[in-house]
Amino acid sequence: MVYAVVRAGGRQEKVEVGSIVVLDRQKAQVGDTLELPALLLVDGDAVTSDAAKLAKVTVTAEVLGEERGPKIVIQKFKNKTGYKKRQGHRQDLTRVKVTGIK
Repeated sequence: MVYAVVRAGGRQEKVEVGSIVVLDRQKAQVGDTLELPALLLVDGDAVTSDAAKLAKVTVTAEVLGEERGPKIVIQKFKNKTGYKKRQGHRQDLTRVKVTGIK
C-alpha cells in the first residue's frame, strides 16, 4: 500500500494512485498535469519523512475540472444601532485525479 501526504494550497491531503481529491484552485486547465510536493511517503512498512529523500519523490495529478464549494453566509449585526450586513462566499476549487507516486 503506497500513499503520500501532499501539500495542496494551505492544507495537506492524503493521496493514493487513482484517488480523486478536491483542492484549492490551481492555475491549470482541464487535462493538464500537476506536480504536488510530498511531505510524507508511506511505501508498505517504510515511512519516509526526510526532506532530502522527499525532494526526489514526485506526485503527479491530472486536472479533471473546476468547481465551486458550498455557499457560506457571513452575517454581522450590532444591537440597538440598526447595523446589519450580509455577505456570501463560494470558494473556487479544482478536482484532480492522482496518476502517479514515484
